[in-house]
Amino acid sequence: MMPRVTDPFAGLEPAAFWRHFEALTRIPRATYEEEQVAAHVLAWAAERRLATRRDAAGNLVVNVPATPGREGAPTVVLQGHLDMVCERDPDSPYDPRAGRIGVVRDGDWLRAEGTTLGADNGVAIAAMLALADDPEAPHGRLELLMTVAEEVGMAGAAKLAPELMTGTVLLNLDSEEDATFTVGCAGGVDSVLRLEARREPVDGAAALRVTVSGARGGHSGGDIALGRANAIKVLGRVLGAAPDLRIASLDGGASRNAIPRDATALVIADGHARELIEAAAEQVMRAYKTTDPGVRIAIDAAVRRPAGDPGVSLDAAVQAPHDAWTADASARMLDLIATLPAGPLAMSADFPGIVETSSSLGVAESENGRLTLCCLSRSANDAAMPDVTGAIAAAGRLAGAEVELGGAYPGWRPDLDSQALATAKTVHERLFGAAPHVTLTHGGLETAIIGAKRPELDMLSFGPQIEGPHAPGERLHVGSAGRFMRLLAALVDELARP
Repeated sequence: MMPRVTDPFAGLEPAAFWRHFEALTRIPRATYEEEQVAAHVLAWAAERRLATRRDAAGNLVVNVPATPGREGAPTVVLQGHLDMVCERDPDSPYDPRAGRIGVVRDGDWLRAEGTTLGADNGVAIAAMLALADDPEAPHGRLELLMTVAEEVGMAGAAKLAPELMTGTVLLNLDSEEDATFTVGCAGGVDSVLRLEARREPVDGAAALRVTVSGARGGHSGGDIALGRANAIKVLGRVLGAAPDLRIASLDGGASRNAIPRDATALVIADGHARELIEAAAEQVMRAYKTTDPGVRIAIDAAVRRPAGDPGVSLDAAVQAPHDAWTADASARMLDLIATLPAGPLAMSADFPGIVETSSSLGVAESENGRLTLCCLSRSANDAAMPDVTGAIAAAGRLAGAEVELGGAYPGWRPDLDSQALATAKTVHERLFGAAPHVTLTHGGLETAIIGAKRPELDMLSFGPQIEGPHAPGERLHVGSAGRFMRLLAALVDELARP
């Protein structure tokens, strides 16, 4: 039975925004599983007799007519994505993939209990619907563009039919910093390395399961400079402390664009391996005591059920493997994991303190004699990307792996002379009495891809304060969400003035 939760949305303003956001927390919207949330939006549009369009990829546009007197204003596109990263703690009773998110009010924050909250990018969808529902919010014609599959290399935006929208200004609502306008972002490239190698029978050798858990994880773009533990890299490091170890399986990470929080390996090792791994584990936990105080490395013995003997209970034990990769192949796998970059690689010269180039090892999967490693490299300087992907490919080839590059998307180059930016800065100063921060993000934004399809678009990105997206405990600042809605309403009003 799930624990009872008092209403965390009671009394929050603006009420329409929070009503729509609450509804989204009850709708499954994992990547490639957006049909239920799309149906929710389509039903909302049908009730209001708003025209809708979808392209072959599933991207959705809702047309909102101009309010009286603003019919001649330029059309503004409001843009966000329907899907969310569905991460959860193993023992959590909640599961966002099933539309079960336990929202908790914690002071001026809303957070998810043991899962991701889906503020990335539920705030955009809720904001669009709330704005369109507000009879006191003047605006020109709006196109509410809701893309799919953003969390897997922005695949929906990559397949977006450009004719789906006609606007000349695009406001992306997928940024995560209060009082901040984002005017550029990093591009990205996926590198997939597949290493196939010979496996041999175990023949009764001792087996161990080594598990890394409790790392904080986070967004592999926005959180990459925080020095957090990458569970796959940590697992590789502690296993590498034991010579001649054989790997039966090695798996970790849940999403290509999230820093891995958990990883597990089943290995064959001699009697001294356990103490060597334990010593390395202690060292690793000391290394991350500030950034990841909850990281734990567990080592459990595995047992084998004798053939035809049901008397051996495995209820509390780990099933031993029947075969494993050779010691040589296992060493090459661990060398490859150790070599792959995971963290910042270069800082921006134009925006001090902002990461320009990075890479993250996001997913490890072992199946059918193959170890697959997925890396996502990012850079705001497209010309720098070949250095990173070239190094990853070289490491893969040296280990004997097949290397595939895919899922590439461009960066979004800042335009500091943007008219939309100038208008937004004026509106922000009028509303809040302070100039906004103008920056670029190291995370990927769909503006980069959409802008490449529609170069004439004047684009800007902003949003409320969201912390820890892509990891359990993701939280949304309530006060900043209210400011975000005020800013959005005032900006579309200003953009539509005669």
